[in-house]
Amino acid sequence: MGTQGSAHIVWDWNGTLFHDNDAIIGATNAAFAELGLAPITLEQYRALYCVPVPKFYERLLGRLPTDAEWELMDGVFHRHYTEHRVRCRLTEGAEDLLSGWRSAGHSQSLLSMYGHEDLVPLVRGFGIEAHFIRVDGRTGPSGGSKAEHMVRHLQALAGRVAPERTVVIGDAADDAVAARHVGARAVLYSGGSHSRVSLEGVGVPVVDTLAEAVAEARRMAA
Repeated sequence: MGTQGSAHIVWDWNGTLFHDNDAIIGATNAAFAELGLAPITLEQYRALYCVPVPKFYERLLGRLPTDAEWELMDGVFHRHYTEHRVRCRLTEGAEDLLSGWRSAGHSQSLLSMYGHEDLVPLVRGFGIEAHFIRVDGRTGPSGGSKAEHMVRHLQALAGRVAPERTVVIGDAADDAVAARHVGARAVLYSGGSHSRVSLEGVGVPVVDTLAEAVAEARRMAA
């Protein structure tokens, strides 16, 4: 599995394979409370969220947060998220789709902007680690773009994965940006951090289920 030229999926984690919307919005509102911001709904979050994350806060504050504010909010967010992620589960059908893609002889990997040291045991705990030929979480500061992480991810898979036969499946515009950055393609899933309306302006296919995403990836990588 994972030979040069075969179809490959790079999966996103948060909001894609891992259905953690409730933990995300709770953690976001806990961070907002530190600056006296009113809580927002999931719908508002999905309409406004963007990367880099400080720009998301700018949309609500009317200005970029200071370095001290960002550090405070980021710390609160991650503490709250870690407490509440335990109630979250895989997106419906995800495990069967991972198994099916692998059984068909295709390869897949996981690249997340969630911290690597937290990501790996979480993936392992769901019993799905064996489906991936590589699992990478974020290293370094949070809040940035996935593009450079995608470069390193595919470099680590060089000789096993061809960018032109690779499809990134994620829930954020930044997933499509990262795919373009390495010469891959992307399919965006509307059930995560972005609304369908905001995703449709990105210029890549947008789907409402992971099953549709995999079917589209199969077509694109054929």
